[in-house]
Parts: sequence; C-alpha cells; structure tokens
Amino acid sequence: MKKSILLTLFIMTFSCTSNKPKIEVYETSESGNKLTLVSAFEAEENVTTIALDITTELQTITGFGGAFTESSAYLLNQVSKENRTRILNAYFAKEGARYSLTRTHMNSCDFSLDNYSYTPIAGDKNLEHFSIEEDREDLIPMIKEAMAISEDGFRLFASPWTAAPWMKDNNKWVGGKLLPEYYDTWALFFSKYVDAYKAEGIDIWGFTVENEPHGNGENWESMHYSPAEMTHFVQHYLGPKLESEGKGAIKILGYDQNRSGVSEWVDAMYKDEASSKYFAGTAVHWYDSTYDYFPEALQYAHQKAPDKLLIQTEACIDAEVPVWEDDKWYWKKEATDWGYDWREAEKKYLHPKYAPANRYARDIIGCLNNWVDGWVDWNMVLDTKGGPNWANNWCIAPVIVDTDKDEVYFTPLYYIMSHFSKFIRPGAKIIDSKISDPQLMAAAAKNPDGSIAVVVFNESKTRKSFKLNLNQLSKNITIEPQAIQTIVITDL
Repeated sequence: MKKSILLTLFIMTFSCTSNKPKIEVYETSESGNKLTLVSAFEAEENVTTIALDITTELQTITGFGGAFTESSAYLLNQVSKENRTRILNAYFAKEGARYSLTRTHMNSCDFSLDNYSYTPIAGDKNLEHFSIEEDREDLIPMIKEAMAISEDGFRLFASPWTAAPWMKDNNKWVGGKLLPEYYDTWALFFSKYVDAYKAEGIDIWGFTVENEPHGNGENWESMHYSPAEMTHFVQHYLGPKLESEGKGAIKILGYDQNRSGVSEWVDAMYKDEASSKYFAGTAVHWYDSTYDYFPEALQYAHQKAPDKLLIQTEACIDAEVPVWEDDKWYWKKEATDWGYDWREAEKKYLHPKYAPANRYARDIIGCLNNWVDGWVDWNMVLDTKGGPNWANNWCIAPVIVDTDKDEVYFTPLYYIMSHFSKFIRPGAKIIDSKISDPQLMAAAAKNPDGSIAVVVFNESKTRKSFKLNLNQLSKNITIEPQAIQTIVITDL
C-alpha cells in the first residue's frame, strides 16, 4: 500500500455561507504536467498530516518574480515581436505567472553586453553628465512593456554592481572600494537614477545598496563593503540624501549576498535605532548551497529585525549551460553549481549534484517557512549558451531562446516559479503549517481576497496521496513523484 498523507485544514475563522468552497489543484511534475489542472485522485489509507492554522499569521508577502537584465532585454529584441510578447505575457499577464516583485541593475553587471556606467566622466562629483542612455534601447523598453501587460502592477528594485572605476580605490570595474571622497556623489547617483527612471514613467520601489559586497572572486563588476562600511554609507549618506529629496519611502535593503553570512550584517545594520533607521530590510542570495536554504540564518535575520523585510533577491542555476527542450533533465540530479568545483574542501558538501527543479521548489518553500517575504529569480531570459554574459558566467533562466531559429523554450523552472507567483499574491499572509512526512514540504498563505494557496512539494520517487478536509469539505488528492502542486481554496 502506498504511503499517503492527510492534509487537514484547521480553519478557526471559517464561517458557513451559501457558497460551497471550491478547490483547484495545479501540478508540475517530472512526468509531464506543466501547471496542469488535475482532478482525478484516489483515496488511500495510513495517512500522515499537514495541519494549517489560519489564525496564526506570519510574514506578509512582498512578491515573487525575476530580474530585468540587459542580457534578457537584448535577447527580446532579437526574437520576433510575436515571441517577445509571448514571453512577457507569460511572466506578467494575468493568465501567466503574474510576477509582482522584480529587480534590475544600475550600471552594467555580468549579464550585460559590456562594461558601462551612467557616470562616465571622471571627477564629475556633481554628476552633471549622469545619463541612463545605455538603458534606452533594451532595458527600459522591456520594463515598460511588462508594465503595460501587468494588470496588477509590480514592484521594481535596483542594485548596483559597482560605481564607475574613477570613484574607486583601485580604479577598476572589478573589486576595490568606494573612495570616501565620493560617498556624497554615490548617494546622489541613486537619487538621479530615481529621477531618470521616473522621467521614463518607471517608479523605483527600492534599492539594494550593493550586489554581493563580499565580491565575486574578482570575475566581473563588483565593489566591496564591510558590514560597518555599508551601514555607515546608508546611515550618513544614502538614507539622508533620499529623505532630504522627498524619496524617503523608497526601500533600502542591506547586505545582498549569501545567507550563511547574514548574521554579521544584520548585527551591524540593526545595531541600534540610528543604524537601522534607513534600512527597510535585508536582501539575501542562495548560492551558498544547492540544497540547504539555511533556516537558522534566516531565523536569525528575522529575529534581529522582526519588523523589517527579508527578501531573497537573486537565484539561478549557475555554472551550467541550458539544456534545450529536455524537461526531464531539469528533474535529474545532474546539475552542478560554482561550488561543486571551486568551493573549499571543507564546504564542498554543500554543493552536491542536484536537480534544478527540486532546488527551486525546495528553496522557495524553505524560505517561506522561515520568514522570507519575497523571492526573486535572476535573468528572465537567456540564450542557449546561458548568456549573453561578457564575463562568460553562464547560467540558466526559466525561459531560454534560440535567436537563430526564433524559438522559445519554457523550462520546468518557469512553471515552478509560477506555482508561487501566480497564486500567492502581494499582501498575502503566510499561515502556520505543520507536516509530519519528511519526504514532503509545504507552505501555505492566505491571500488578500480570502483565498488560500497551499504549495506541496514531493521530491521523492513515490506517488503520495492525501485527503484534504475543510469542515464539511473533503477531497482526495494525489501528487506525482518529483512534483509540485498548488492547491487553491476559494469561496470560503
């Protein structure tokens, strides 16, 4: 007899109405489902439980989404208008993934065609020559078209990889630190960026202070801060500058690198009222491990500042060239990451071969169950080589395009992202969930419209069955091996 699971929803605030609650189950699986509405289930015995308590509300969701990069925007300009619209609709339309939280880069990053800065004139301390001209051909049109497609709208935050070399102590794109004499200039840079994008009809919701302030192994654009240095810059320069110009509502997120190192950063950022005043929250990345989502570190960051945001701001399957139109590869434990080859020996255990689809599902659920309120993927679109990327830092995106053939491949990663972004909306409250089967993961949220979304992930090779009970409502549900489901409950 197959092992199965009972999903019992303890809805303390449920009130009977004339409407019968409605349940829809959407599944993406190794066997071929792609956000497929499924309804044929079998009942089984010897059940275990997932218990949800709607009276215990945890963090409020900021959103889910991906990044507008020059590489992605450039590729959309290389495909047909039909495929460009198809991709943007898939990400932003109501019928698509409904992305609600997005990121972009200020100045160039590795997923740019080359190095560039909005401030190319050395010594221009007042930034009289500041210009976002580099973004006009690719990035800005992509963002504006996404805005036109999105019925709900989305939040956009921006991250710098580096200041122009002339502002840094090593006068290079890679590495080095911002010279103290340019702290005022760099704060002005953020303000001018807001104004320039506002003039294009694009509102900036927030910033991260610096992408990966520890650096990236000196491989592409970077600029280093210590926790104390970043806190000092925000407390005495960036925060006051934005506030003095009426931009104090813009969110400033500190850190913006791997989760395992977050403790020393939140200790500095939230040391006291003065240091924490301008920080709206903490940004983290997932690259420390292919499978560990570092719950203790996330818990620590939340406990240090329980009223601040905690957002996963970048993730991707790195060190891999995309596999084209082979869905099953994305469910197999064959992919490696940067740490598989390059991590120090004592930490290589954190980087085993791991299935990309499993990694996304496992990480997002793990984050939601440990106070993360937003989860943002990296590039929305890449080519069959995993670029373009001027530093040859190849990665995989949820959507891959072959520009020579004008073809589009929606990988399983796109559908897994959709299981969250489409059904857990901004303003949703994560609700308490307890699960007794260690082979399953689950996270649940109550949306602003009153609907409940329960995401269940079965990483095992065995089909699992469970019964969904909600007062007088009872429904048998089966989840395939290597599968993720979103169960949507409405008309409560």
